[in-house]
Amino acid sequence: MRKFLLFLALACVAFAADSRPKVRAITAFIRIDPQSYEQQYADTMRFLNDARAAYRAAGFEVESVRIVTQPFPEYIRGMKPDAAVTFLHKLDELATKLQFTPNIGAAMLKDGDDASVLDVLAKTLATTKLNASLVIAGEDGIHWRSIHEAAKLVKSVEALSPNGRGNLNFAAAAMVKPFTPFYPAAYHTSSGKTFAVGLEGANVVGEVFAKYHEPAEAQRQLSAVLSKHMKDAEAVATAVAQKSGWTYAGIDPTPAPLGDVSIARAMESFIGGPFGSPGTMTAARIITAAVKSVPVKQTGYSGLMVPVLEDNLLAQRWAEGTFNVDSLLAYSAVCAGGLDTIPLRGDITEDQLARMLGDVASLAYKWDKPLAARLLPVPGAKAGDRTNFGDARMKDTVVR
Repeated sequence: MRKFLLFLALACVAFAADSRPKVRAITAFIRIDPQSYEQQYADTMRFLNDARAAYRAAGFEVESVRIVTQPFPEYIRGMKPDAAVTFLHKLDELATKLQFTPNIGAAMLKDGDDASVLDVLAKTLATTKLNASLVIAGEDGIHWRSIHEAAKLVKSVEALSPNGRGNLNFAAAAMVKPFTPFYPAAYHTSSGKTFAVGLEGANVVGEVFAKYHEPAEAQRQLSAVLSKHMKDAEAVATAVAQKSGWTYAGIDPTPAPLGDVSIARAMESFIGGPFGSPGTMTAARIITAAVKSVPVKQTGYSGLMVPVLEDNLLAQRWAEGTFNVDSLLAYSAVCAGGLDTIPLRGDITEDQLARMLGDVASLAYKWDKPLAARLLPVPGAKAGDRTNFGDARMKDTVVR
């Protein structure tokens, strides 16, 4: 292992002067059995720790390691609801002990799937840090029943969790394929022992857009810089796969933001005005085109993310009113934005939430693009009130 890490470190000396993207997530996809899950998670963590060490040796900072199970209804089948919630709490406790970010997969993959598991999921999201999703559109069409079930779930979690923050860990996913490394929409139905990698590269976009403002040239330069970093990241992934026997599903080159590593700031340097100004859609299209041109095995969204609360400047611009839900849906026509971490009034109804989710599903299905929604109604909050989710990942802002 030491020789392997030394090789990776030496191979990447040429890139030392560059501002690298972080590795946001090394995400493992496994199948668990209620009788042997502890050993399965422990084995997976050994793999993830080796993978993290390999990326660090290659000069990448690694923010998190993550583990996604098969859809949880498969392994709670036959359990009474209270027993199922108790079992899921054990998974959450194990994640804290082993220090990984957990995801229990998709609650519903098809429109006709059993929705009774959503009562278990609502209680679980409200009382743990487990992530989960529900598919509202796929190759078989828009899942209208699932859309209404998702809206009902969001309202239930709002009522059950402090300040509604349990919904931060739930996504309604439209046309999102398996093996995305990003949460909460990550899921799979495979035999497991597969991994994917997600990057945090908003800083890379910012550096390019600060220098280049002509659209064609900005796209060429961004494609070149992203390609260099992603090929380097993929070299580590393929080496890890060969050494471990795990299957490499791909890299999501989406330049994800977090906190002050802001995609909004990067885009503003290109358009010369606040996010939401004329030119925002052009910047979104340029980023998406550059990402899709990267010559690596791609998985996940492979576009542009616009998570309102995960980007400090986006949260500020949301409070200032420079963009809104309709803006985000419009930008989603050329990127993978969706409606991500959207703070909403507490009196929003299930029907209103379902209409928002229906818009996301319709857009995703029409253009065959992965989009997701994290809708965050805040109990008792009115337009203009500030959120207080108490989550270090999120920047509080105003309810709209």
